[in-house]
Amino acid sequence: MSTELRRLRNYIDGEFRDAADGRTTEVVNPATGEAYATAPLSGQADVDAAMAAAAAAFPAWRDTTPAERQKALLKIADAFEERAEELIAAEVENTGKPIGLTRSEEIPPMVDQIRFFAGAARMLEGRAAGEYMEGLTSMVRREPIGVCAQVAPWNYPMMMAVWKFAPALAAGNTVVLKPSDTTPASTALMADIIGSIVPKGVFNVVCGDRDTGRLMVEHETPAMASITGSVRAGMSVAESASKDLKRVHLELGGKAPVVVFEDTDIPKAVAGISEAGYFNAGQDCTAATRVLVHEAIHDEFVSALAKAASEIKTGQPDDEDVLYGPLNNPNQLKQVAGFVERLPAHAKVEAGGHQVGEKGYFYAPTVVSGLKQDDEIIQKEVFGPVITVQSFRDEDQAVQWANGVEYALASSVWTKDHGRAMRMSKRLDFGCVWINTHIPLVAEMPHGGFKKSGYGKDLSAYGFDDYTRIKHVMTSLDI
Repeated sequence: MSTELRRLRNYIDGEFRDAADGRTTEVVNPATGEAYATAPLSGQADVDAAMAAAAAAFPAWRDTTPAERQKALLKIADAFEERAEELIAAEVENTGKPIGLTRSEEIPPMVDQIRFFAGAARMLEGRAAGEYMEGLTSMVRREPIGVCAQVAPWNYPMMMAVWKFAPALAAGNTVVLKPSDTTPASTALMADIIGSIVPKGVFNVVCGDRDTGRLMVEHETPAMASITGSVRAGMSVAESASKDLKRVHLELGGKAPVVVFEDTDIPKAVAGISEAGYFNAGQDCTAATRVLVHEAIHDEFVSALAKAASEIKTGQPDDEDVLYGPLNNPNQLKQVAGFVERLPAHAKVEAGGHQVGEKGYFYAPTVVSGLKQDDEIIQKEVFGPVITVQSFRDEDQAVQWANGVEYALASSVWTKDHGRAMRMSKRLDFGCVWINTHIPLVAEMPHGGFKKSGYGKDLSAYGFDDYTRIKHVMTSLDI
């Protein structure tokens, strides 16, 4: 007996709609490997309709006062809190994440981030008006950009949607947001909540695959394209946007180095690093998955990390003892397993290294040691619950190896030496440097990287500024 699949729909111009041509794709729960819903596979007509709705809504939304936009965002935050259990249920179906951790680690920061941007809407920063040429007064206007085409990833579908729409709406832009084709459920629920608060056309959701995303980025209407995704996807977006000089905001991959010096408190470091490496199945571009340990403590550290990994559980969402759930899809499981299967002969699997269970896409917490700087698993993003360990001899070598990858998003340093920590924070070529911790984020501080990790900032006043444009106004005093 087959179970009828739930039907998810696009949200365009204040109403839920199927794809214009009726195409759909199945949505699979990664904890079970079974389909639970269908979602629109949107094409050109759907993208056109969403862009037209966002463009029509923009002038009125742009002209609202910051106080009005703040009020709307605060209502959205309150509604997310009130409907938290619905959002959690949708996200767990999307991702297979543990229910308890989704409740404690995602809902509170999401709500806080929306409230932060509600406040940012009323803190527009600009130079004071002044006379920089005799008889003329200059001032700066900070304005919204226009329609924003936004593409969110599958690793944190809810939270990354917040990082996209909250600053955009706060600044006075309108939004067309596309969730990943594997995780549209929570975004569809967000559309229901947000749509009841903002005017029609201000917030639109278009479901679909990478071709849908390409249609959005190439569309003539958006003034800005924002994506969180892979380096390949980001480069494609940047290339497409260059054809009509759209502004581009890219948050891409990472390969965060975790530099552990010989004076580190090993048990404390192992506890922090293992949690930051395995949380969300390592499907986090800032995950602590590339550890560099001073040779004086290497063996002791590896032994302790392997023991910690062996005690960490992955499993079904309702199991309160698990730290993380499944990988998002079968292709991701194949990718993670492939990195381990292709390990060079000099590498050693200290823990894990295998799939867990017969249903769903679970992979064991894994530790790999004995690696060299040019090994594939060191240079490429695994995006799974695999922590690699290298042994370094001194600070200079640690810096060279830490910086010796194409990504530059996040990093951490573990030491009791304040001077060393400050030197390392200067020398590490990453958008974030944590000291004696790894992975905490706050709404007030920027998140974003360099090199192939992309450009532009999420969160903070810097993230808000990215969704605005600057205009100089000069007026003659001689009327």
